[in-house]
Amino acid sequence: MARTSSDSSTETRSGEQAPNAVWFKPVMFGFMLVGLVWIIVFYVSQGSLPLPQLGTWNILVGFGIMFIGFLMTTRWR
Repeated sequence: MARTSSDSSTETRSGEQAPNAVWFKPVMFGFMLVGLVWIIVFYVSQGSLPLPQLGTWNILVGFGIMFIGFLMTTRWR
């Protein structure tokens, strides 16, 4: 059975060409914002928040959360 041009327009996208789910962009930007807020809270509270037992490692945690968001941008369509 031969395919016509109208058949190919109704095909669904798969794999790499498929658009992201609706939740992808808010989660991506959410990670970036949460990481930024984490670092800001650490500096404004002079190290007593968000997790005082981590000390200056809170900066690394904040950047790690932001990095997850930035990695998600590579999969954004």
